[in-house]
Amino acid sequence: MAGFPKVDEAPEGGGGIRSVLTMGSLVSPSGNEVHFAELDGKIIGLYFAANWYPRCEAFTPVLAAAYQQLKGRGAGFEVVLVSCDEDRPSFERFHRTMPWLAVPFGDLQCKKRLSERFQVEGIPRLVVLAPGGEVVHPDAADLVHRYGERAFPFTAARVAELEADDQRKYASQTLEKLFSIDGMGKEFVTGGNGQVPISSLVGKTVGLYFSAHQCAPCMKFTAKLAAIYSSLKGKTEDFEIVYVPMDKEEDGYLRSCSDMPWLALPYDGAPSRALARYFDVREIPTLVVVGPDGKTVTRDGRNLVNLYFDMAFPFTDAQIRLLQEAEDEAAKGFPQSLRHRGHRHELSIVSEKSGGGPYVCCECEEQGLGWAYQCIACGYEIHLRCARDEEGGSAGTG
Repeated sequence: MAGFPKVDEAPEGGGGIRSVLTMGSLVSPSGNEVHFAELDGKIIGLYFAANWYPRCEAFTPVLAAAYQQLKGRGAGFEVVLVSCDEDRPSFERFHRTMPWLAVPFGDLQCKKRLSERFQVEGIPRLVVLAPGGEVVHPDAADLVHRYGERAFPFTAARVAELEADDQRKYASQTLEKLFSIDGMGKEFVTGGNGQVPISSLVGKTVGLYFSAHQCAPCMKFTAKLAAIYSSLKGKTEDFEIVYVPMDKEEDGYLRSCSDMPWLALPYDGAPSRALARYFDVREIPTLVVVGPDGKTVTRDGRNLVNLYFDMAFPFTDAQIRLLQEAEDEAAKGFPQSLRHRGHRHELSIVSEKSGGGPYVCCECEEQGLGWAYQCIACGYEIHLRCARDEEGGSAGTG
């Protein structure tokens, strides 16, 4: 495996971590001044983040859990927050949610220097430094998301080990193993009539639905998925969905279950977190589809449902290719341009090859891919099907 990109790996003038962090001291979450002795000889993660950005808010507890586990086993790892917050109260509120030190809010020169030195253009960002100040990994946030504390010490060799282990697990994956990856070994899921043995799902196409109550995108997609589930269950017995709860409270879990006609994992946290980490679930709702052989068919089930409804079943590459070919053929019958009630400019038809990449339809607010009507000037895009509305679209002359 090739090494990571070099990002200013040679510390200026030597001096280890102190050559990178040039201020006189750091601050604790309580606001107390802390001197550099806390960092000597340790691997350091510079955490660039801000409380106003949802991805930072979501990633911080993930990093905190890994940090606490590493501290508990004496791994020699520390994190230093480099805040991108715009005012001191926001910085202090955000820092109090963390168990690590921070660059003082008022040290603007140091924060600017660090951002420039490590070419920080997006957050959250976790730059990992060796005790000598050289870069171990330019951004380990993805590794922490995927592997938690197992990613330590974040070297290329360690990442290669983890990825090889992933490949072995995916190659030997079965449905029973998926429900045992937390080490607890689930034999049942719950349904409307009580417990359902996982063994009864073997040989079926199974959707693992990661969702939560009071999540607006989840509620919208759950309603659509429920209609498609009902349609498919009326056609085949070889399909099932299992709710993998991402709810923060049991009351939300129970409310979610009441809105869903399929099976569910019990609300005990560990199996859901283990599955979310295994499939690298970053946002909800997410629909992972597992085939009859127990292998992962797709992690993009949500998008496929939005694009093709129940026709996406069984979600295989072969089925999606057939649907795409049918869509290519159907597109030949659409006008090259039209005007739509939702936009003032003329829209032109585009394909994936001519600019119709992934988008969110401005008419129905669902995901789209490939064929679309697009305003080149404004980026306004709608599904071809949303243009079929006689009141909403009229053929252009192009």
